[in-house]
Amino acid sequence: MKPLPTKTALSWTSYSVSKRSKQPLLDFILDALKDHGCTILRHSNAQSAPFFISYETPSGTRRSLLAYAFYANSKITTNRPEDEHRFQIKYGSDLKTSLDIAIQPEAVITTIMLGINPEQGYFVAVDPLVNTPAPMSRSVEFKDRNVAHVLSEGWSTWERDRHAPKAEGRPAFDPSALDVRTEVLIGGTRKHLYDLITLEQIAFGLEPGQRHLAADKLHKELQGAKAQVQDQTQRHQLLDELGISDEALFDLIEDAGRLKMAVRGWVAEHHLERFLQSIPGITECERLNEEGKPDISLRWKGSAPILIECKNTLRDTYADGTPRVDFQRTRAAKGNPCSRYYQPGDFPILAACLHPVRESWDFEFALTRQLPAHNKCADRINSNVRVKAPCFTADIGKVLDAHVAGILLAP
Repeated sequence: MKPLPTKTALSWTSYSVSKRSKQPLLDFILDALKDHGCTILRHSNAQSAPFFISYETPSGTRRSLLAYAFYANSKITTNRPEDEHRFQIKYGSDLKTSLDIAIQPEAVITTIMLGINPEQGYFVAVDPLVNTPAPMSRSVEFKDRNVAHVLSEGWSTWERDRHAPKAEGRPAFDPSALDVRTEVLIGGTRKHLYDLITLEQIAFGLEPGQRHLAADKLHKELQGAKAQVQDQTQRHQLLDELGISDEALFDLIEDAGRLKMAVRGWVAEHHLERFLQSIPGITECERLNEEGKPDISLRWKGSAPILIECKNTLRDTYADGTPRVDFQRTRAAKGNPCSRYYQPGDFPILAACLHPVRESWDFEFALTRQLPAHNKCADRINSNVRVKAPCFTADIGKVLDAHVAGILLAP
């Protein structure tokens, strides 16, 4: 998981932009907050980006928002697909620099990063944390079908593969610093912008698969909670799952700090550790919780310590329903782009957590030396891993036996 920022004070670089061109973007956000019943206390003007907005929620809680907003459009561009929409990350005229997104972990100030189409009334947002630094002029693309689903449903979530941009012409830019894992895009109409803000407060730092799941479930639960207001006789499933009252649910939604802690408590490593500790033959099983190291260390039938790395699958599967893992590091070492990808010697076993797909804490295990090789980087593992036999099995004992014996898993 990507290291989270630790600073508590938040400062950011402001850019001078055209008020005439950016005013509709600021108005879209302000109107969305007002539509939700928020009171705007103060805000920056449309000539300064990003937009800073201080507001009071309907329950009286004061919050602040930092919005990196850009125009989303579908202009026909030479050599680009006709069904493509995009927004371009760009402030000012210096395209050789990158944009450092200001983010505050405590979410006293919530950061959002999005493209807005004021005419059609929708937005498409990306995760600010995995988009800093953002090369100026980089585009975020999506399709006609994505926009159509957003406009018909009000809210939509999908995944997008990314690649590191070239560094040519950017002397101060280091592409190895970019997080190029599969990212989650969230689209919504204006009335759902507040849902996006809530998501950023509770899903901060989650891996892409879990962020996708959180976006899907949050929207579903918020819609269910709103419907419950209209029918107090219907108890929503989330209330039973959390064991809380109706009133407490709304308190949790408003008090994003507590809800964030609840969501982030459902981490895959915790459930993996509990599962492994229940397996006869496994001893000295513990989470390492150290930056740059695998997640779990254990002994199998008296063996030497065995390291296991846990990775969440993405929520979107392959066309045949096979889950997939985006198997790469958040960053690469400077000057060595292949260091982004894992080597079999880094740890012997990969645990793929299927929670983003199945919404249950199920795991499949594989020997890293049996995973497909990267097609460009020698001695590295492919970043797209299919979670299927014969490489993967739910039988951890079988994998541990194979590792200790020095053999491969067989069908």
